Amino acid sequence: MPINPRKLVYIETFGCRMNDHDSARMLAMLEGMGYNKTDAPERSDLIVINTCSIRDKAEHKVYSTLGRFRILKEQRRSLVIAVSGCMAQQLGALIFKRAPFVDVVFGTHNIHKLKALLDERARSGAKTIAVDFNDEAGGNELVRLPDGPDNHKASVAIMRGCDNLCSYCVVPYTRGAETSRPIDDVLREVQALAGRGVKEVMYLGQNVNSYLTGALGFVELLRKTATIAGIERVRFMTSHPKDISPALIGLFGEEPKLCRHLHLPVQSGSNEVLSRMRRAYTREDYLSKVMAIKRLYPDMAITTDIIAGFPGETDADFRDTMELLRTVRFDNIYSFAYSPRPGTSAMSLDGHLPEDLRHTRLRLLQEEQKAISIELNRAMTGAVLEVMVDGIGRDKDMQGRSRCNRLVHFPASNDAPCGATVDIMITDAYANSLRGVVCDGAGMAACVC
Repeated sequence: MPINPRKLVYIETFGCRMNDHDSARMLAMLEGMGYNKTDAPERSDLIVINTCSIRDKAEHKVYSTLGRFRILKEQRRSLVIAVSGCMAQQLGALIFKRAPFVDVVFGTHNIHKLKALLDERARSGAKTIAVDFNDEAGGNELVRLPDGPDNHKASVAIMRGCDNLCSYCVVPYTRGAETSRPIDDVLREVQALAGRGVKEVMYLGQNVNSYLTGALGFVELLRKTATIAGIERVRFMTSHPKDISPALIGLFGEEPKLCRHLHLPVQSGSNEVLSRMRRAYTREDYLSKVMAIKRLYPDMAITTDIIAGFPGETDADFRDTMELLRTVRFDNIYSFAYSPRPGTSAMSLDGHLPEDLRHTRLRLLQEEQKAISIELNRAMTGAVLEVMVDGIGRDKDMQGRSRCNRLVHFPASNDAPCGATVDIMITDAYANSLRGVVCDGAGMAACVC
């Protein structure tokens, strides 16, 4: 009898690490439904676009991508096109009006319904949609085990949603209120990952500091994770500055598996702007915590998010942000020009700035940070870093990450398989990466960063 060929699915992901994680969950479900992943949308039986709505530019990219796939749909009517993620959650059936060739729309709380939605689409031929919220972050819904021999890193979502209601942010409206997974579910998932060879785990949440299940919070979860055999490194993101606790700060000094990299979004260096953003901390609060962390751990890499050109931002406000950038000297920043988002309270604020001014300020921020990053990276020249190998990079050299999340390139070696840790002496530095050579460490101690 002829063997039934498996169907092909193409998934394109926009946005944050949480969306990357959601796409991995979808792929795991689809593999169980008889699909294989393909990187060629023209060959696929199913296309899933996992969307982001955090900025207007992201939505434009999604519709541009849909426009390309419309041509494929016209050529092959059996092709199923699905839109998921935050944009799907926010717009719902409006996506069908803008892109009538889309077959399935489902939101951030409905990934577990993917099979039912596709089955209904196949049975009836009608468009299907699921954008309702549910209140539980169930373990079975969130588990994703990596496939293949080289998957030594994995992301684990420990919570979803956000209760902070920052004035510019759509996350509370697209991912709902904060819901934490039961700690036993999380630990079972990490144990299963370790059994598959995962050595580094990244905990994900819109605000991981708010993780709470029963009487156990985020610090307790990190402590328990560090006891799991096979796990060598533990990372997390994202943290909210108002919720960083002394216990979490202290844990960086107590637990060697906890990587010394902290992503702590500041968004602005101006108290007036922070107030309009509803960030619930001041510039002084932020600097006090960050500088205390730097004093305790000089090797700690600190990264941040900054929004340029928020409504009402004056020249003086922007100077405050630039001054904070120079004071903290972040290892890297993720910076964006303010993008008005429907449904957020920032839309109704006075003082929306012209687009060209927002982008001018963004460019100045990025130029300043690039100079800082190059200077900090050059200071690493001659240091020996412990690097976990990720594989071959685009330049045909090997690459990996240090404990403080620096990207390091080094000559290829058969003795350095993915997941191995090697000591690399840094020889060259750039704005976004380092380069070095493998060393035996004789007479040299590898930095924890």
